[in-house]
Amino acid sequence: MGGPGDGCFGKHGTPKKYDPTFKGPIYDRGCTDIICCILLVLAIAGYVVVGIVAWSYGDPRKVIYPTDSRGQFCGQQGTPNEGKPYLFYFDIVKCASPLVLLEFQCPTTQICVSKCPDRFQTLLNAYGSSQELEYYRNFCVPEFTDLQKAPIQVVKDKECPAVLIPSTPLARRCFPAIQAKNGIIMVGNETTYSDGQGQTRNVTDLLEGAKKANVVLEARQLAMKIFEDYTVSWYWIIIGLVIAMVASLIFIVLLRFLAGIMVWVMIVMVILVLGYGIFHCYMEYAKLKGEAGSDISLADLGFQTDLRVYLHLRQTWLAFMIILSILEVLILLLLIFLRKRILIAIALIREASRAIGHIMTSLLFPLCTFFLLCLCIAYWASTAVFLSTSNEAVYKVFNESTCPFAGQTCAPETFNASNVTKQCPDAQCLFAFYGGETSYHRYLIALQFFNLFMFFWLVNFVIALGQVTLAGAFASYYWAFKKPEDIPAFPLFSAFGRALRYHTGSLAFGSLILAIVQVIRVILEYLDHRLKAAENKVAKFVLSCLKCCFWCLEKFLKFLNRNAYIMVAIYGTNFCTSARNAFFLLMRNIIRVAVLDKVTDFLFFLGKLLVVGSVGILAFFFFTHRIKLVEDTAPSLNYYWIPILTVIVGSYLIAHGFFSVYGMCVDTLFLCFCEDLERNDGSPERPYLMSPELSGILLKGNLEPSQSTESQG
Repeated sequence: MGGPGDGCFGKHGTPKKYDPTFKGPIYDRGCTDIICCILLVLAIAGYVVVGIVAWSYGDPRKVIYPTDSRGQFCGQQGTPNEGKPYLFYFDIVKCASPLVLLEFQCPTTQICVSKCPDRFQTLLNAYGSSQELEYYRNFCVPEFTDLQKAPIQVVKDKECPAVLIPSTPLARRCFPAIQAKNGIIMVGNETTYSDGQGQTRNVTDLLEGAKKANVVLEARQLAMKIFEDYTVSWYWIIIGLVIAMVASLIFIVLLRFLAGIMVWVMIVMVILVLGYGIFHCYMEYAKLKGEAGSDISLADLGFQTDLRVYLHLRQTWLAFMIILSILEVLILLLLIFLRKRILIAIALIREASRAIGHIMTSLLFPLCTFFLLCLCIAYWASTAVFLSTSNEAVYKVFNESTCPFAGQTCAPETFNASNVTKQCPDAQCLFAFYGGETSYHRYLIALQFFNLFMFFWLVNFVIALGQVTLAGAFASYYWAFKKPEDIPAFPLFSAFGRALRYHTGSLAFGSLILAIVQVIRVILEYLDHRLKAAENKVAKFVLSCLKCCFWCLEKFLKFLNRNAYIMVAIYGTNFCTSARNAFFLLMRNIIRVAVLDKVTDFLFFLGKLLVVGSVGILAFFFFTHRIKLVEDTAPSLNYYWIPILTVIVGSYLIAHGFFSVYGMCVDTLFLCFCEDLERNDGSPERPYLMSPELSGILLKGNLEPSQSTESQG
């Protein structure tokens, strides 16, 4: 007579046979996938070399400090510009040239100054007073020392600006202090100014130049405001993340003792949180009725850097309300149709709670994984910054009038003696951008690509290491005949040691395959971005199909790798063998996989949603000053959505870290359960190792094998 597991058998591989010596994860094992292990070591060595080279050539100051016409940093310590943090344009009007949008550089001399000018002054007038001339010299090139030179010649040699204009620093650059009074554009209470060359100009010319010069700075201004928000709210963000961590930990601990009650409490709380969200969106929507400007559509408004503007539109709250309502309805429908399966999933979660209760260190293991992931992210980000800033200063010829040499590279040291100045008297050799012509600079894109590939590989490897470690520990619990007496000492550390000692190659193999697919997806996203303006609909359709296919492939590989690592942790086989055995085992139990495994994933998702939603709502009320008790404590922010989004994303990562332990425990116990059905039949000679409660629920109802197949055994 066949055992209860016979009904799950098909043509997908050979089921496991009864083995009285099998006691869980095999200790007598050998190294697997050695070639992949060697490749990983060589790749890491190459990655270190790339990092050292990038750190040798790179200079992050290029993205921090403004750069003058000679490629020198303003405000950098230990240089002649140490006390000169601001960049001053000799003639800001020239920044209105279209060349700014093409070269990201104004065709005028730029120097570093200690402070921006605070008055209108022409060079010609400054020569009439020694005190005024001394002030004016602060805005001339350092080499200007000949005070006897005629002012016209000084301006022609581009040693001093022809005129000074009252300016204010913005993003460490001096821009005209433009203001509007009664609808009239003014600078320093003046509507016109002398350009120092005998002409009177309107201040609107300054406004146009400042606008063009500001094109490159808009993103930086947004970043600076975001940075300011972080500086005044970082400790509140940390408090929010601590609250999320405490809430997740309390939830997990309660789940250990009250699994059934906590699951239903979690379900009810998620429904209530979403319901409150719908109610709040409706109240905001109704409150804005009749207010001026609230009926503007999102399409008409367009993109705004200040997201608070969107919260004054009725359409925004209507969209939020529709999204939350759809999510609420979907969850209610799933709960109605899966109500019986939820009872089965609760039993598996309760069994996982017992396993975690005997291996409590597993709750802290995500901290180790998180630390390693932070190292990978920090190394990748720093290497990317150093690579992107390892170019050399490139100087080009800039000219106001037509010049055959315009746009060509030049050397500032020899430019005045070159043939260019003879044919183009008003030409200048100015710093244009950072680049280079050496072999290293030509292969910078390839090095950035290698940096990205190694980032994906190492991140997937760290995640795989965490999965195989937890799988080994929980498998030791399941296959212990007497729990907890037969559970090995320090199962988590033993599993971690086995993974690193024997299976580094297998983990590298699985993570390499996943990294290749992820890099291909990045390339497809890049191509899609480049083809957005194209009119080739066939190419767009093919690209969309490829993106969809590789997205599905990545999801499948993650699922397969996860179960393959469980087999690696238990049997010590190589990656391909483990993946094949795991896949066939799942196919022989496909009904259980579809019914049980995904229901537990859904319940864990609700748990993460509850933690994130609760902490997110608390952060929203706090940072928008809606909590009366701490209304004065909340910081004033440029964009209050910055800390709120940070808290929400951080809370999700923290909750995911804790719930991932439960998820890995459930997946491991599920595979062990399927193996248990194949190895044993529940008789006294071949007893199941699952708990009586688990076997009583999982071996009845729709999950019970068909009698026809059993009778054939």
